[in-house]
Amino acid sequence: MKVAIYSLKKYERVYLEKANRSKHDFLFLEEALSPQTAELARGCTAVSIFTNDDAGKEALQQLAKLNIKSVATRAAGYDNIDLNEADDLYMHVANVPEYSPYAIAEHTIAMILAMNRKIVQADRQVKAYNFALDELIGFDLHGKTVGIVGTGKIGSIVAKILHGFGCKLLGYDVTENQELISKYGMEYISLGKLCKLSDIITLHAPLNANTHYLINKENIALMKKGVMIVNTGRGGLVNTVDALQALKEGKIGYLGLDVYEKEKGLFFYDHGADIPQDDLFARLLTFKNVLVTGHQAFLTENALTNIADTTIYNLDCFEKGERSIHELTDKKSIQTTS
Repeated sequence: MKVAIYSLKKYERVYLEKANRSKHDFLFLEEALSPQTAELARGCTAVSIFTNDDAGKEALQQLAKLNIKSVATRAAGYDNIDLNEADDLYMHVANVPEYSPYAIAEHTIAMILAMNRKIVQADRQVKAYNFALDELIGFDLHGKTVGIVGTGKIGSIVAKILHGFGCKLLGYDVTENQELISKYGMEYISLGKLCKLSDIITLHAPLNANTHYLINKENIALMKKGVMIVNTGRGGLVNTVDALQALKEGKIGYLGLDVYEKEKGLFFYDHGADIPQDDLFARLLTFKNVLVTGHQAFLTENALTNIADTTIYNLDCFEKGERSIHELTDKKSIQTTS
């Protein structure tokens, strides 16, 4: 089966080729999928996309005109895919629901520690032969109250790690995880109450109509002065304008972002020689208490291997006319073309 791999990054190729074992014919494309780039997949049976590709209604319609019946996203999230339109087009979509929750959970903890202990600033000072400690004071994580928004696979691992630090755990989710309650003393409460009581808030929820802008001026107003917020989930969970205002006022004491609501076209590319176009993002970067990584929380060898393996499994299912266990659409049969 010929497959167009959109948004390919150099670090991905070796993992995809190893997992593929020459079964599928790959067309590697650095371009992101959009209505304008769908034509690049002409002659293919399926496409594989990533988080910032546009698999909305128009793009899917363009793919359908090319007789492309299957979409394999190399990510867990699928808010960039119009599943209703995929169903209407009899197009099958599958994701990678679990590649390495440890990778993202551990990156979350790394961001918490780096911001708290001023690791970036300390490194810069020492390299400038400045060994003054006045601006490097942190706090003990032990005894702090941490609110975890989303206690699925990633949030649960974050909870277990923070329990080891001696943190008090608060959770907000539509489903309560009984293991976290019994083993780690997690208390599930409302989002408003979590905002009021937490010293640290970390976000691990999917992005949908109910979670869009969970962190907004109303909920920020409920938080403790100097609160730490970490988002390794989806950029749209945080209203950046509201967060920026809270940073200026000192309400948010630390902000760690691995994702950004307007990251499409920005993250995953080298813009070092470009004039910055996003004034809001540029303003964020001026704050010493803001730590940004470019959507790299998932980026471990383990995760890349699992992403590639699951993507190939999904493509194998598409080719065989079998339903993948990771199918996101409701169609019961696979239509393929040779």
